[in-house]
Amino acid sequence: MNIKKVSELSGVSADTIRYYERIGLIPPVKRTPNGIRDFDEEDLRWIVFSRQMRSAGLSIESMVNYINLFQVGDETVPVRKEIIAAQIKMLKEKASELNTAIDRLEFKLANYDEHMIPAENSLRAFNLNK
Repeated sequence: MNIKKVSELSGVSADTIRYYERIGLIPPVKRTPNGIRDFDEEDLRWIVFSRQMRSAGLSIESMVNYINLFQVGDETVPVRKEIIAAQIKMLKEKASELNTAIDRLEFKLANYDEHMIPAENSLRAFNLNK
C-alpha cells in the first residue's frame, strides 16, 4: 500500500506517518526499488496502535519510551504498565478538573440572574471607580 492509502485507512495524515517512522514509533517501512514506502498490514497495525495511544493522551516521548520497552521484550511489561497507569491517573485528574469547571459553570448558568448579574455589576462598578 502507498502512504495515501494507509493514511486513509488509519486516519493518520501522511506527514504524521512519516514523522512516526522518523522518530521510531513505527518500524522502518519497506521501500520499493524507487524508494517509495510500501506499507503492509503490519505497518498499518503499528500506525493504528500509535494513533490509539496518542488519542489516549500519551506524549510522543512516552510513546517512544513505551515502544522501546516493548522492543526489549516481556521483561519490560511492568514498566509498560506503569506508563499506562500514569496516563490513566493524569486523565482522571484532568477529568476531575473538567467536572469541577462544568459544575461551576452549570451553577452560574442556573443562577445567572441571582449570581452572575450582581457579580458582573460589582465588577463593572469596581472598574468604573478606578
